[in-house]
Amino acid sequence: SQSQTQQESQGSETTTARGGGGGGGTAQLQLDFSSLDKQLCDVRDAAEYRDVNAQFEERLQSIAANIERLAPNMRAGDRLDDVQARLKETEDEFQAAFAESKRATKEFEAVKQERFTRFTACFNHVADKIDSIYKELTKSPAHPHGGTAYLSLENAEEPFLHGIKYNAMPPMKRFRDMEQLSGGEKTVAALALLFAIHSFQPSPFFVLDEIDAALDNANVNRVVNYLQRRTQDDFQCIVISLKDAFYERANSLVGICRNKAQECSRSLTLDLTRFEEVPLK
Repeated sequence: SQSQTQQESQGSETTTARGGGGGGGTAQLQLDFSSLDKQLCDVRDAAEYRDVNAQFEERLQSIAANIERLAPNMRAGDRLDDVQARLKETEDEFQAAFAESKRATKEFEAVKQERFTRFTACFNHVADKIDSIYKELTKSPAHPHGGTAYLSLENAEEPFLHGIKYNAMPPMKRFRDMEQLSGGEKTVAALALLFAIHSFQPSPFFVLDEIDAALDNANVNRVVNYLQRRTQDDFQCIVISLKDAFYERANSLVGICRNKAQECSRSLTLDLTRFEEVPLK
C-alpha cells in the first residue's frame, strides 16, 4: 500500500553507485535512518532542512572542537620517559641521603654516648675529690675537719641540658648559696674546684695569677701548704703574687723590674734551693 511504502522509504534509503573501469557494475548502499528522531524524518521543505542542517553543523563543530582538545600528544611517551628518569634519579638521591642520614645519626649517637661517658667519669672523679681538697684548704687547729663542699647535677639523665650545682660551706658556718659567701671564701671554693678538676687528668704545669688577692694571711698559708705538698709529686707551679708567704716557701723567685737605663723591663731570678732552710722560731 501507499502508506506502507512511505514508511519503508522513511526507515531506509537505497543508493546505487556505478563503479568506474571497463568492467562496469553497480553497488548498492543501504542507509538506515531508523535511529533518527521522527521529527528529523518528517522534514518536508527546504526551510526545515536548513534549520536541521544548521543544528547538525553546529553539533559537528562542537564535537570536532572536543576531539581537537582531546587529541593525544604524540610526544607524551617521550615526556613520560623523561619524568620516569627524573623520578628514578630522585629516588636514588633520596636513598643515598637516607643512608647518609642513618650513618650520621649513628655517628652522632656514638659521639653523644662517648661525651656522656667521659663527662660522667670526670664529674664523678671531681665530685669525689672536691670535698677532701676543700677540707684540706680550710682546716685549721681550731677546725681540724675543715669545711664541706660537694657537686650535684641538676639533671642526671641529660647533664648537658642543665647545669652543675656547687656548694661550699666554710667551717662553723651554715649552708648558704655561693653568691652569699665572702670574697675570700669564694676564692678558696674556686681553688678547691680547680685543684679537683686538675686531679682528674693532671697537667704538668700551672700558672696561678694573684689567686691570693682576696685571701687573708691564714688562708694564704693554707693555700701555700697545699701547693707545696702537691708540687713535690704532681706538677710544677708558677705563682704570681705580692704576698711574702709565697716568696719564702718557693723554690725560686723571678722578679720583674724597670731598667731605667735602657727604658725596658728587666727580669731577676734567684734560686732558693741553694740556701739552707732555717725554721722559724
